[in-house]
Amino acid sequence: MSLRSFRPLAPLAGAAALTTLVSLSGCQTWLDSRYQDSLPPTSGVQPLKGLADTVSVRRNALGMPLIESRSFHDALFALGYVHASDRLSQMVGLRLMAQGRLAEMAGPGVLEIDRFMRAVNLRQSADIVYKNASPRLHKFFEVYARGVNAYLFRHRDKLPMDLAASGYRPEYWKPEDSALIFCLLNFGLSVNLQEEISSLALAQKVGAAQLAWLLPTYPDEPLPVDEADKLKGLALSGKIPGLAALDGVAGQLAALNMLGVAASNNWAIAPQRSRSGKSLLANDPHLPLSQPSLWSFVHLRAPKYQAAGVSVAGIPAVVAGFNGKLAWGMTMVMGDTQDLFLEQLRQQGGRLEYLADGKWQPARAHQETFFVKGQSPVRETFYETRNGPLLNSVLGERKHAMQPIALASGYGLALKTNQFEADQTLDAIFDLSRAQSVEDAHEPVRNIRALGLNMVYADAQHIAWQVTGRYPNRKGGRGLVPSPGWDSQYGWDGYADTMLHPYDQDPMQGWLGTANQRTVPAGYGVQLSNSWFYPERAERIAELAGASTRHDARSMIAMQYDQQTPFAAKLKAMFADPLMAQPLQRVIEALPAGERDQAREALKRLQAFDGQLAAGSADAALYAMFLQESARQTFLDELGPEDSAAWQGLVEIAKLSYSAQADHLLGRVDSPFWDDVRTAQKEDKPAILARSLAASVAQLESRLGSNRSAWQWGKLHSYQWDSDSTRLAPYMSAGQRASLATIKDYLDRGPYPAGGDHSTLNVSAWLWGKDFDTWLIPSMRMVVDFGQDEPLQGVNSSGQSGNPASKHYADGIDAWLKGRYQSFPFQSHNLDRSYGSQRLLLTPGR
Repeated sequence: MSLRSFRPLAPLAGAAALTTLVSLSGCQTWLDSRYQDSLPPTSGVQPLKGLADTVSVRRNALGMPLIESRSFHDALFALGYVHASDRLSQMVGLRLMAQGRLAEMAGPGVLEIDRFMRAVNLRQSADIVYKNASPRLHKFFEVYARGVNAYLFRHRDKLPMDLAASGYRPEYWKPEDSALIFCLLNFGLSVNLQEEISSLALAQKVGAAQLAWLLPTYPDEPLPVDEADKLKGLALSGKIPGLAALDGVAGQLAALNMLGVAASNNWAIAPQRSRSGKSLLANDPHLPLSQPSLWSFVHLRAPKYQAAGVSVAGIPAVVAGFNGKLAWGMTMVMGDTQDLFLEQLRQQGGRLEYLADGKWQPARAHQETFFVKGQSPVRETFYETRNGPLLNSVLGERKHAMQPIALASGYGLALKTNQFEADQTLDAIFDLSRAQSVEDAHEPVRNIRALGLNMVYADAQHIAWQVTGRYPNRKGGRGLVPSPGWDSQYGWDGYADTMLHPYDQDPMQGWLGTANQRTVPAGYGVQLSNSWFYPERAERIAELAGASTRHDARSMIAMQYDQQTPFAAKLKAMFADPLMAQPLQRVIEALPAGERDQAREALKRLQAFDGQLAAGSADAALYAMFLQESARQTFLDELGPEDSAAWQGLVEIAKLSYSAQADHLLGRVDSPFWDDVRTAQKEDKPAILARSLAASVAQLESRLGSNRSAWQWGKLHSYQWDSDSTRLAPYMSAGQRASLATIKDYLDRGPYPAGGDHSTLNVSAWLWGKDFDTWLIPSMRMVVDFGQDEPLQGVNSSGQSGNPASKHYADGIDAWLKGRYQSFPFQSHNLDRSYGSQRLLLTPGR
């Protein structure tokens, strides 16, 4: 079966075919019944070739499966089968994304994504990872793949809507495909690529001298002037072909969850702070809103193996969960494992060369062929320097998407990553899921090298934190902005010794927790990162975890749904500072009457604001509007207009790291950005803040009316669950977009009022400088209370199924909104209560 005849990311393939049918019926019920046979059965007997013995599959009220088998071999086989039955479109979509083959299914609108992914070359990375896994892991991946393929074979004529309506068929699954998806997820664990692209856009707008004020810098750290100076004297404007296209592709990939986001909370409570005298662990990874979620809950029971938690469809592992003795959860380290290098390029006799320590070297070249739906194939040349693949050599201005880019002298952008190093991470993840204690888990956790994670893990009596990953030793520079590739002083000198990776166990304070904040002091021996996320979530964890010695599962869940922002108190302290309070008051009194009243009202309300970002709060709406307006009043005059690359760069960095927006609000009184360059006089910080206060009230009156009682944060800020198809629609043809619009209500869910923001434990982040739409949420929540009879409970952010015809396509949303966690029992006598007695029996077949 040809992959070229299959189309991923529901329902792009079937959209056109469905348009007429949907317009005739106009009914979700009709679509459900039309594709009812694409749903896998939940009871009965299914003979499958490849099983050694019968396997039972039961599901809880939200469709999360319990797989019971008499051997680990059969459990893995059934996991592959169940993953395919629940998330086949997602699995194939991820595979095609990683392969750089989306255009074969979705047409030329996504060809730039394919070009980027071919340049990054995750296929080579996956080959290295897979070859270095043990024979045991090879066997596991092979068995899992056979389970996926058993489903594909048995249901080849009953595929989900996006596949069935198109008439296409997917290729069978290969063991290497699971390694490929693993590498795709690993690639998304660094945010630095997007930050460095954004820094170039900012540098071209304001120059290297002012760039340092806009780079992510914690308040207690000096401005990274030395880092910005790497670009000093370089005439970059217009000399980097493809930069805009690269920025655009990064945005597309980020929208599809495939580039890094500053994501996740985890914490563990030691026995001395728990109600039961036993440990607790909580984890909620953050990802962009998506339908379905990346995560798939699963519970495996075999004679020598039991684990429950979240998996990623396509990978045979429980990546965060509980095994009866040990619980483990993860957050992103914010590790900087990617560097962009500026390369000086020239054409020499039809050959592309780059400058390296004073000598011109030929760029390594190879050919890639793209098969594009509805178009002729395109063959293009890709180039690589000593610092990695040249990204902008394949992205740039074209008259049409099918035209290969013309080479030109100027600057190239080479991407150097840690992804081509050999290790046994896959084995380590499996070994972690089998560890029976914190002591047993230490070695597997340290051996996770391909993923940069804050692993927090616990048994009933101990808690621990370990940073995993592989972090480059930079000879020079911090990696915040692209380095001159022609100078080897900015190259990498191997990787930090794993013994230097931060670690802690059973601290005196009685808790451990991470939330993408700076976890090591400045100057620490390992360059984990130089751009950290805002510290407020970590501060809130510390406040709540340390406030009680009676923690239990209920208090853990309350923490996960907490919408209190510490940033509001910091903002109030800034307003109350004697050096700010009087000058600000004078400026406010000098405003025109209408603006003066608005500014007075805003200041009074913000000074009284308790920091609770509830969806129904009027003061939360004013607070958020002030943050938005302060960014516009401070930076838009220098970086605008709002559709410019520089302004988008500021917005991009703010969503990934501690931002100039926050930094300037709380400090930086001497910043040149306080002056409004559009006016003759010279403004200062009080003047800009006074304008922002007045503008925040004016904007709320414009959007929500003059009646203050009608102001609500949730009227500005909402959740919207969109399918991959909807998110890709802007890059599709007009006909495809029209077809997708016809079935949008069938695929997407929302809007729902939202509370919180990027700084609350219950994350609901919006784009600071753009709009209030929620883009980042806790994509699943998990709590393990070792003091309970059944310790593990969790909830996903979407339904278990990726098939819109399934009753479990979106039922998880309500459970997630209301905190309706599901229990995953490990004791046999409790299984029926959670999973019922209805079984699908998978039996050996011929």
